[in-house]
Amino acid sequence: MKPDPLKKHISQQFDTELEDIRNRVLAMGGLVEKNVGEAIEALISGNMELGEEAAHSDYQVNRMELAIDEECAHILARRQPTAIDLRLIMMVIKTITDLERIGDKAEKIGRVAVQMASEDRLVAFKELRYMGELAREALHKTLDAFARMDVDAAMDVVRGDDLIDEAYDGLTRQLITYMMEDSRNIRRGIDVLWCARALERVGDHAKNIAEYVVFMVLGKDVRHVSPEQAQEEILANKR
Repeated sequence: MKPDPLKKHISQQFDTELEDIRNRVLAMGGLVEKNVGEAIEALISGNMELGEEAAHSDYQVNRMELAIDEECAHILARRQPTAIDLRLIMMVIKTITDLERIGDKAEKIGRVAVQMASEDRLVAFKELRYMGELAREALHKTLDAFARMDVDAAMDVVRGDDLIDEAYDGLTRQLITYMMEDSRNIRRGIDVLWCARALERVGDHAKNIAEYVVFMVLGKDVRHVSPEQAQEEILANKR
């Protein structure tokens, strides 16, 4: 396990507050991860009840986002944090925004799953399951990197995003071919294509959170650069 980059403060209450928001972010992330998994399984298996559960759980995610955001505002006002403490608060605020958006994707996939529950499964559902597993794995890994403040684990998520993009491109081509072969498949194909796009965005949001972890630990902003450039910056920072 990597050493925690956060240093202890003179005020134990401040330490408690910072640890509390970290734990609440992880709890929110766990709920979001659960919702994503249920939404994907509902879509693949045609389980209407599971789809409804994933869709209806989004309100809990929204409430958690608001509560964490309010706590961060109070810490900023009371403690006026600087340096790494300020980076932590900034990271938390951005992270819960990405988690809330992932929750929105899970809700919408769940609703599509409910609508399609009584329909025949498409051939592309095998590829959709694979893509869903990649997206869930990325989310799980980025939450683990957040919990341990692990830059190396975070960079694994950043590099792995290309796999999700490739899976999305392949599934898109397959669905377009499927719809062109029979116009009766267009509506279902579009629904599945939309879900694939939602999973691709889940991967993007997971990547965003991983990049926040790098910023939190090293103070390096690796957004909008290639993974190779980001790795070079990280290695230069460690020298």
